[in-house]
This record gives sequence, C-alpha cells and structure tokens, in this order.
Amino acid sequence: MSPTFSETLRAATLPVHEQANHSPYISALLGGELSVDAFAALAGQLYFVYSALEDAAEAMKDDPIAGRFVFPELNRGDALRQDMAYYFGPSWQSVITPLPATSAYCDRIREAGLSWSGGFVAHHYTRYLGDIAGGQIIRHKLRKLHGVEGPGSMFYVFDQIPSAPRFRDNYRALLNDAPWTAQERKDVIMESIRAYELNVGVFAALADEMPRYSMS
Repeated sequence: MSPTFSETLRAATLPVHEQANHSPYISALLGGELSVDAFAALAGQLYFVYSALEDAAEAMKDDPIAGRFVFPELNRGDALRQDMAYYFGPSWQSVITPLPATSAYCDRIREAGLSWSGGFVAHHYTRYLGDIAGGQIIRHKLRKLHGVEGPGSMFYVFDQIPSAPRFRDNYRALLNDAPWTAQERKDVIMESIRAYELNVGVFAALADEMPRYSMS
C-alpha cells in the first residue's frame, strides 16, 4: 500500500527535524548545561515566531483548506505573554527583540503562510505538532533542572487538548484529505523543510550566546 501524504511528509522532513532536535543549543539546554536564562531566550524568540504564525492563522481561517487547520485551542500567544512577563518583567515588550534569524523566519511565515493554504499548513505543521510532542521534554527539563512550573513554562501547556495522540491523528487525517494536487503536495513538503531549516537557523543564532548561559 502506498504511504499516505502525512507519512510521506514526515519521512521527507525527518532529517532536518532531527537536525533541529540535536542542534548544539537544544542539546545543551536539555543536557542541563545552560541556565534558566537560556530557556527564557528561546521563549523570547518563539514569541515572535508565534505572533507571525497566529496572525497568519487569523488571516487564513476562512480559507476552505487552510481553515481546517486553524485550531484556537493551539494558540500560544497568551501563554507566551505569561512566560515573557515571568522571565523579563512587566516591561518585557521593550526588552525582547527578534534575532535576524528569527526575523527571517517570521518573514517567511508571512510570505508563504498568507499566499496559499499549503504554505500556511507547512509552517503550522512544523511548529505545533512538534511542540505538542517534543515541547513536553523541554517542559519537563524546566521543572526538573530549574524548578519552573506554571508561568515560565506555559508555552508548553496544551491543556485545551484532552488527548495529544488523538489530536495528532486527526491532524494527519486532515493532511491526507487536503485536496492538493501532486505538485502542491511536493510544494508543501519543500516549504515544511524550509520551515525546519529556518528553525535550525534560530537555534544556531541562539548558540552564539551559549557562553553567557553556561552553568559550568
């Protein structure tokens, strides 16, 4: 039996997905080598990424294909604002700034995510499905290494999703049923790979700051 589109997409993006998971910054973060400030720095950059992505979701919610993937229960904006206040204080908006790599990522989300359904879904898929699953590892490490639970880790709390496995299965079914042509599916795959590469670029930029976060 031929693989489904979601299976093909996962297989095609797996190498760059693994590259992101094993980037020096993430490896040091999860390895307990960096201070809590490193978690704060990552959250600060994600604030800009999700602002762009959720603005795109609002713009695309009435699209007949993209709209199927807009789930308000996924929105990270409120959670990230709580985390920003925890890490950077009430004036956090004047404290955090996007790295050039983050700005490039956000620009691509706006360019691809507002131009057609597949571009939006490519960026939506690479972020949310990963955060629902892999983000829980970071949440656990925050609690175990630094005692952060609640504010400071709200980004990783998907309490409006009763069952993460069921949600992911439903999401994959939506991918399989999306009425894209064969070429459009290839384009979704290529844009998803690009999204992962842009994410890796943010991790690489954060890695330049690792010495200031070192626990050693």
